[in-house]
Amino acid sequence: MKRILNVLLLCFLVLSSLAQSKKQKNDDPLAGIDTLFNRILKDQVAAGFSVAVVKGDDIIYSKGFGYRDVENKKPVTPNTLFAIGSSSKAFTGSLLGLLRKEGKLTFEDKAVSLLPQLHFYSEEMDSQIILRDLMAHRTGLSRYDFSWLLFNTANRDSIIARVKYMKPSAAVREKWFYNNFMYLAQGMIVERLTGKTWEQNIKEKFFIPLEMNRSNTDIKAFKEDSDASLPYTVAKGNEIKKVDYYNINGMGPAGSINSSANDMANWLKVWVSGGFFKKKEILPTDYVREAASSQMVMSADLPAEHNDIFLANYGLGWMIGSYRGHYMVEHGGNINGFSANVAFLPSDQLGIVVLSNQNGSQVPAVVRNSIVDRLLNLKTIDWNGEAMKKIKANMQVNKDTKSTPILNTIPSHPLKDYVGSFENPAYGTIKVWQEKNELYTLLSDEKVLLKHMHYDVFDPKSIDKNGVVDTVQSNLMFNFSGGVDGKIQGIGIFLDGSDKPVMFDFKPEAKILSLKELQKYTGEYALGQIMVKVYLKGNTLMVHVPGQQEYETIATEADTFNLKALKGFSVKFDVVADKQVNAVSFIQPNGIFKAMKEE
Repeated sequence: MKRILNVLLLCFLVLSSLAQSKKQKNDDPLAGIDTLFNRILKDQVAAGFSVAVVKGDDIIYSKGFGYRDVENKKPVTPNTLFAIGSSSKAFTGSLLGLLRKEGKLTFEDKAVSLLPQLHFYSEEMDSQIILRDLMAHRTGLSRYDFSWLLFNTANRDSIIARVKYMKPSAAVREKWFYNNFMYLAQGMIVERLTGKTWEQNIKEKFFIPLEMNRSNTDIKAFKEDSDASLPYTVAKGNEIKKVDYYNINGMGPAGSINSSANDMANWLKVWVSGGFFKKKEILPTDYVREAASSQMVMSADLPAEHNDIFLANYGLGWMIGSYRGHYMVEHGGNINGFSANVAFLPSDQLGIVVLSNQNGSQVPAVVRNSIVDRLLNLKTIDWNGEAMKKIKANMQVNKDTKSTPILNTIPSHPLKDYVGSFENPAYGTIKVWQEKNELYTLLSDEKVLLKHMHYDVFDPKSIDKNGVVDTVQSNLMFNFSGGVDGKIQGIGIFLDGSDKPVMFDFKPEAKILSLKELQKYTGEYALGQIMVKVYLKGNTLMVHVPGQQEYETIATEADTFNLKALKGFSVKFDVVADKQVNAVSFIQPNGIFKAMKEE
């Protein structure tokens, strides 16, 4: 009998132990997930990433994987700094939410009234676009990202001035187009109404009260931090390659925050709670609800690979979707060498942040989805496997779209003829110069070699600190074009997914001529039956054709003047041996027309 009781007791202890083990497993749905994350790290050829998970007011998971510095094998921690890119937008929008609470603005105010430096392509757009349109990306302006990526400057007035030349792709509120300039404008509105920089506002309103002591908005502070991650990309499909940091200071309000997983967890607590941190209001609850609610349809996002994932709307600095029966609010972030995703599920009191030091990475979304599946007790999906298939497919597409050089062709001009400045007011200025037998330019403050590909097409190549030229073909071919006079007049580049090249027009350096030098060009010139008058207005040489406006000119080359108001139009005066002018040629797109000077 005693033996039977002992056996029963043993069975009870074993069953009790199994039950306890099962209970612990059920209590921790993330148990064992580190194994998956390490596999993701390896499969995605990622340098490193950090994760933090918020449930209600608590951080229930926080960890780093891989390296913040691959060469020196320095590990990622939950406190490692990463650039969060466009995940910064929710911070910028929130500053406007605070200003609305203070009565300093409404979201229905005209944008140009709040920021006098801002003007759109037409007066109609100026009169229609309100602040909410900027916040929800519904102005009708497409990305124009290469404008600030390639031609960045710390001068925000200079950057925002480009918006006036951005041609809309749709009518206001007709179609959703992501545009970083609109978040720059919001940051500038904050600066104007508070008298403080956007950076100061972010620190005072969010970093300090949320105890985000690791976070900053400055690239110098980021790089000098003792626990900052280095930026990386994947080269040749399986090589982790370090890239340069990108200083996004000019466009800061659109994406210059640097933070850690633990700091961002405090930011997520605000959104999960409806605006509070440690029982103190950080954001108005009505703004939190509004920002996390649909303000504009992004796309007709029907179920595709998975029938329980659909909907693509935009709130105010947040993207909104339906994830397997749960309401998800999230925003990604990408800047050179870094990718991020910040997400929360308000009905589930759940928040997740994933920060990685890999360029254009799928890691943040893969890790986020893997966590959500387990925490919400959903049937797990192999998100890592699906991401790997997409990577392989994209590599094949990129391979198929590379241009094949046409052999045995040469530039149509000597290299010196391609030297000069080329301008597009919506983007910026390209300056091309010659060193020995090569052409160079600056893109994103980086010296770039323009390698001849074929005809007048040149491929911009990066050069590392050791002078090694990148061998990978870029997607920014420079196609130089000539005018009717045979001279180089512009560069065409396919930018921002455009179906036709964006043109940068040759901008000749203006020559300063004295009044005495200008005087010899004045007079009347017979163009058939038409008498053209050339005269001085102050220090400027003017040209007037009967029935047309008077044209201001800009002196460029010897005896040559461009007509300031007409692209591609210029006049060249014929000067005889005694330095007297006897004719002028009108050079324009439809031909060259000569007029003789009247005595």
